[in-house]
Amino acid sequence: MATAAAVTIFVVAYVLIASEKVPRTAVALGGAALMLLLHITDAGAAFFSERTGVDWNVVFLLLGMMVIVSVLRQTGVFEYVAIWAAKRARGKPYRLMVMLVLITAGASALLDNVTTVLLVAPVTFLVCERLGLDVVPYLMAEVMASNIGGTATLVGDPPNIIIASRGGLTFNEFLVNLAPLVVGLMVVFCLLCRWLFRSAFVYDPDRAAEVMALREKEAITDRRLLWQGLAVLTAVIAAFVLHPVLDYEPSVVALLGAGLLVAATKVTTEQALAEVEWPTLVFFAGLFVMVGGLVETGVIADVSRAAADVTGGDLGAASMLLLGASGLLSAIVDNIPYVATMSPIVSDLVQQHPGTEGHVLWWALALGSDLGGNATAIGASANVVVLGIAARNGTPISFWTFTRYGLIVTAVTVALSAPYLWLRYL
Repeated sequence: MATAAAVTIFVVAYVLIASEKVPRTAVALGGAALMLLLHITDAGAAFFSERTGVDWNVVFLLLGMMVIVSVLRQTGVFEYVAIWAAKRARGKPYRLMVMLVLITAGASALLDNVTTVLLVAPVTFLVCERLGLDVVPYLMAEVMASNIGGTATLVGDPPNIIIASRGGLTFNEFLVNLAPLVVGLMVVFCLLCRWLFRSAFVYDPDRAAEVMALREKEAITDRRLLWQGLAVLTAVIAAFVLHPVLDYEPSVVALLGAGLLVAATKVTTEQALAEVEWPTLVFFAGLFVMVGGLVETGVIADVSRAAADVTGGDLGAASMLLLGASGLLSAIVDNIPYVATMSPIVSDLVQQHPGTEGHVLWWALALGSDLGGNATAIGASANVVVLGIAARNGTPISFWTFTRYGLIVTAVTVALSAPYLWLRYL
């Protein structure tokens, strides 16, 4: 009875999240409440268990990074970078897209893709307006680049944070195993953009001259705060890299950095917390409780055994199946709930292989879910954010407009990931 109830609650919640008819935070909280109300799980398991409860490492890592970025946003540094890129591109549309795409991908690897697109998208409107360019192709290219670039690191994409926490993986392991592939994928993506958005590259020499006259230094509103923020961000990234030596969890590092930045600067606590995406953090918490209910009732264990039976315990077959299935399913639903659901299953599969041999399954899950998020407008949280920004600014991007381009990008990038995993690990 409990098993059927847990599955029903989770499936209904998944459908509602995918449909976007009900706010996803409300769905996650409602599902979590039902799990507790029906005694499928209890408070101890939901809030204090590492195996079946809220993954506080994920929640607090996101919170700390959001606060750091919130402070940096007040300095104007992101506007500075965008204007600098436009001037370096000399107003040439394709060159500008490449610059913005590379900046977005790089920033997504260091921060996270949702935060990055929140910062870059408004600036893109400004630059495209000055150059007389259609902003839609640039927004779509940026959000796809954020999903690709975010794949490279532990903090770059929310699904990676979940994977790292469930799999006990470090910042360095993500960097070493996924960053080389992401660099190659970004080269391919830049070439794809030249073909996919070719009709949007209309050069206006008069408008280009106006952009060249902008002074990017004027975008910086608080130099002292900028240097303080960059110093803390650099220290935080360094601590992520030195995790094997320092032995501090990424969540602890992010919170320490956020606390230091707020304490050492003139930014008030209210200002620092104003930009935090609280609905996203609450959504995570509710989602973890629902997934914990599936773990408590044995559903996750049953699915993992079935997956092992299908692949016959073959690591190569399991990795390819996981990569392809993750790419497909992340296109249908947001990749965050998908990874939250799959991570306990993958964890069971990884434990069936000695040492680090099974870690390829984690990389397959990360690549499939992160890259698959590009396929549709609801595949990744960053996609939803950008479409919302576009609609508010009077240039709506339809579901099918995004999907028409996203499917091509996802097919190419996931296809290139398969031989990488096979040749490097199998």
